[in-house]
Amino acid sequence: MSARRPAAAETPKDPAHLRAEFSRVWVNPRGWRSLSVVNHTAIAYRFLITGTVFFVLAGLMAMLMRTQLALPQHEFVDHKLYNQLFTMHGTVMMFLFAVPMMEALAVYLIPKMIGARDLAYPRLSAFGYWCYLFGGIIILSSLALQMAPDSGWFMYTPLSNAVFSPGRGPDVWLLGITFVEISAVAAGVELIVSILCTRAAGMSLDKMPLFAWYILATAGMIIIGFPPLILASILLELERAANLPFFDVVRGGDPLLWQHLFWLFGHPEVYIIFLPAAGVVSTLVPVFAQRPIIGYRWAVLAVIGTAFISFGLWVHHMFTVGIPQLALAFFSAASMMVAIPTGIQVFVWLATLWYGRPRYSLPMLWLAGFFFIFVAGGLTGVMLALVPFDWQVHDTHFVVAHFHYVLVGGMLFPLIAGIYYWLPHFSGRMPSERVGRWAFWLTFLGFNGTFLIMHWTGLLGMPRRIYTYEAGLGWDLPNLISSVSGFVLAIGTAMMLADIALHFRFGRRADPNPWQSNGLEWVMPLPAPPYNFLTLPTVDSRDPLWSQPALAETLQQGEQLLPEIDHGLRETLGSDPVTARPRQIVHLPTNSWWPLAAAAAIGALCLALLGKVYGMALVATVIAAVCLLRWSWENGAHASSAPLAILRSGPLPLHSRTFDSVGRYGMITTLLASGALYFSLLFAWYYLWAIAPEWLPPAGAPLSWTLSLLAGTAATAACALHTIANLRLRRGVEQQLGVLTGAAALMGTLQLGLMVWTLHHAGLQPTLSAHDALVIVMFAFVGFHTLVAVLATALQCWRVHYGYVSLAVPYEVPVVTPLWSFSAACFWLGWLSIMIMPQVWLG
Repeated sequence: MSARRPAAAETPKDPAHLRAEFSRVWVNPRGWRSLSVVNHTAIAYRFLITGTVFFVLAGLMAMLMRTQLALPQHEFVDHKLYNQLFTMHGTVMMFLFAVPMMEALAVYLIPKMIGARDLAYPRLSAFGYWCYLFGGIIILSSLALQMAPDSGWFMYTPLSNAVFSPGRGPDVWLLGITFVEISAVAAGVELIVSILCTRAAGMSLDKMPLFAWYILATAGMIIIGFPPLILASILLELERAANLPFFDVVRGGDPLLWQHLFWLFGHPEVYIIFLPAAGVVSTLVPVFAQRPIIGYRWAVLAVIGTAFISFGLWVHHMFTVGIPQLALAFFSAASMMVAIPTGIQVFVWLATLWYGRPRYSLPMLWLAGFFFIFVAGGLTGVMLALVPFDWQVHDTHFVVAHFHYVLVGGMLFPLIAGIYYWLPHFSGRMPSERVGRWAFWLTFLGFNGTFLIMHWTGLLGMPRRIYTYEAGLGWDLPNLISSVSGFVLAIGTAMMLADIALHFRFGRRADPNPWQSNGLEWVMPLPAPPYNFLTLPTVDSRDPLWSQPALAETLQQGEQLLPEIDHGLRETLGSDPVTARPRQIVHLPTNSWWPLAAAAAIGALCLALLGKVYGMALVATVIAAVCLLRWSWENGAHASSAPLAILRSGPLPLHSRTFDSVGRYGMITTLLASGALYFSLLFAWYYLWAIAPEWLPPAGAPLSWTLSLLAGTAATAACALHTIANLRLRRGVEQQLGVLTGAAALMGTLQLGLMVWTLHHAGLQPTLSAHDALVIVMFAFVGFHTLVAVLATALQCWRVHYGYVSLAVPYEVPVVTPLWSFSAACFWLGWLSIMIMPQVWLG
């Protein structure tokens, strides 16, 4: 298929006919069949609506807590319910609202901003949403069933272990959060590959919208930052369910290991929440300043710097647990250093406003509130980076106030500004200036009345996480003011939500590009059609609508790229990650039930594990695997995908006919997430070796040298066989492809068998020793990835038989080869850590 403009001698198709054909191919079904929709616009709407519901529920929990704290010795709720409320409030706000809402905005906007018709993996987006929804329901249902967790949204050990929290509340948290984080990581993979590989022709990295840079950095942080918490949740659930002592000092563990793993995720998450919101600010400021952003390259460097530095700050939350002085000094300096790239971004925004001609519309009002609140929160953050001051206010309401100033000021206000700005995109209607301003002032005054006062309460010594207090301590009036202001904040938020809901019916119709914006998302009709662009744009600057005023008209007339639709396939352009030069056509999958089925099976697995019905858990695991494998079958040259019978003209091949497809980038990105989890596991191993006082390694090698080396040899052989198949196919040799992939699968199966035999022969005692428990977890990690590689390769071998994988359709082989390399590398890293490192450590 050609991805070029029609030549002068050609007659472009009638635009009305083109729109009708695109609508037919991209239509979203209605009724119960709408559950199979995978289009990014529909999925983003679902994320946004679901996240809003979770936000309202978390807000109601906050109001109950503020009512309880309004007066001393108040008995509105008892201590048990209060502990559940603050645990669930923090959990819902952090895991079910803040991150998912910013990801939802990115899922909606990124294809429209970079000139694509959809994200690279539409079915993965749908799968992520269902995981998010089912995980959220599992977490929130625990409150209704009176089994909600009450150990805090951070689940510190030993408070959350089976001794001090014997109920199922922590299990709900651990399994539910892990389920939800599948969604977050899936979105991270989706966004990285989409931004790198599906940008409009001409949109090189230095012409990419700043919002895309912010989302690219955020998605990378999700890929690296979320796995440590996934690992920590798995380890704690194994300790609770199987008595494996990862955090038990007596048996060689350490409760501080949980804090390290949690905050390896937790502090980057602050910036995972902030950076997309800052991307909204960087998008809106030049529009309302009516000039291009000043310091584009500085802003990009600041984004990258913030993302990088954020991973060196996790001990910022652990200054009071007994950290060595040198570590305190390092992490204190790093905590202050992150203010530098943040400050650069603030000055970029201020300079753009200073040299522009600002228009103070409703979105800019919310941005003004952001500037005030976020800068104040940043200043208290620098205060908390000073170790002596942190020691004084740690675990007081001062920290709670700082936390809300950074996250609410840094995320909620820009999010609302962005929603008001893009409302015409959602509905084709404009928001109400009057109601929106009333909502802003109530929210702004209520927020500052609630949390500015809370700084003072904290300085007076009021601890966080207490449900009542004695009169006469100086906390009575500040708490009453905070509680009353909290209700003002709630009224303002309710007014804002009502304004947004009512505008869909009563808002005036929006003109095309109503804000006179510079971004590609405003070239399409309002509200946006499912396919975004009738034809795909070519851009020549960072502000395409300002530098190419006729762009919208040429796109709608079918005079740009990829106008063909008569084949009935959903397609977008695949481009070079750096230069955005078109190099392939990405065929996008259509609506499917498999994402819903796979997510439902994983949800059933979580419920079975909660109920400790392990037979049912095994059945659910098998069903989930079958759904995922069947999903992957509809790929490449499959009849429902892009069969070989469909011919293409022009210079650009379909992505499944290449070796460097979006699938390969997706596998590499996914393996980065797996690698982050594995390195977190290695961190736990070496941390306990160095720190745990009761760590008891065996006198000799914990595993058989012979069996473990045979397993490693099998892993290397499987990797080599699949790599040879990949290299031969790249050189045009198709013969023996099925034999080589089948041999790789058999060798991987042999590796699995040898690993099981090695563990059986070792006689480990995982319930008595954290050392033995970690050895088993490391083997389980490698075994899981090897099993996935075996199943994928066996499926690939079968597809060779059907003609779905061949020299004509080669892209699946380069997708699976990195998985084998990763599995083999993890095996040998683990083997060195288990077998060689102890010999060196112990001399």
